[in-house]
Amino acid sequence: MKYNDDAQLDTSGVQDARSGGGLGGLGGRGVAVGGGGLGLVGVLVYVLISVLGGGGGGEGGSVADVVLGQLGQGGAPATADNSQIQKECRTGADANSHLECAVVADIDSIQAYWSAELPELGKRYTDVPTVWFTGQVSTGCGAADAGSGPFYCPADKRVYIDLSFYDDVKTQFGAAGGPFVNAYVLAHEYGHHVQDLLGTEAKVRTRQGPKSDSVRLELQADCYAGVWANHATTTPDADGNVLISEITDQDISNALDAASRIGDDYIQKNLGNGTVNQNAFTHGSSAQREKWFTTGYRTGDPTRCDTFGTDNLG
Repeated sequence: MKYNDDAQLDTSGVQDARSGGGLGGLGGRGVAVGGGGLGLVGVLVYVLISVLGGGGGGEGGSVADVVLGQLGQGGAPATADNSQIQKECRTGADANSHLECAVVADIDSIQAYWSAELPELGKRYTDVPTVWFTGQVSTGCGAADAGSGPFYCPADKRVYIDLSFYDDVKTQFGAAGGPFVNAYVLAHEYGHHVQDLLGTEAKVRTRQGPKSDSVRLELQADCYAGVWANHATTTPDADGNVLISEITDQDISNALDAASRIGDDYIQKNLGNGTVNQNAFTHGSSAQREKWFTTGYRTGDPTRCDTFGTDNLG
């Protein structure tokens, strides 16, 4: 994956709160929508509670949801300071050299795509920031820590990520990782924001099971990530220059590899007690996650991502 050296980066899509542990006082309360597959600690807590019978599902969520919502309590609020990334992340050339700048470029591209596309689906896209934090963070959906992984909070309309998650994808999950995998993770989270704007997220009732609303929501977010990837090399910055100049077949292969390693069955078997319990599924199987990302990528059409309108989830 390569960024266009001449593209201009807009750092307003980031709130860098890493110096103080997170943003707080954002109001509201909701259920955080799981990321490209929760972080390792979050996954283990969720899997263990679900497999051992703690999950209840339904409108009130499960015991696992409650525990995940309590992770990292005590994180101190902090004020975002973008001054450093504003200095360092100006062009696509910076994105090709520095992780933080690549993440800025990813966010710019993802939001530019949905700003143009969502009106075709009857809704206006609203830009939302990604909060970078270290260790712990306070959100409108409750407190969380790095182990919770990347997530979107509908209560305060923000994406949250501790950038160390990108290392966890490789070291803990054994995925190849790389710039495009990093972008896929963010595109999945912004897929949840799209669902929020379309009213899909608010309709989720069942939160566990192989055909639960939660699984359908996550698979659709994977599909939306694939849709963005299809259009990424033609999506421009504010000046009309494409932000991403190249996505290779190897990049797509790496994304599918990552998707396979954050499927519920893979996580339960390799990070849980070794037993696959479909009744505890929240994100979908490895094969399903690969299928729906591929559907989005091959078609480039968000209307082909209707995981709620089919019994054939893969």
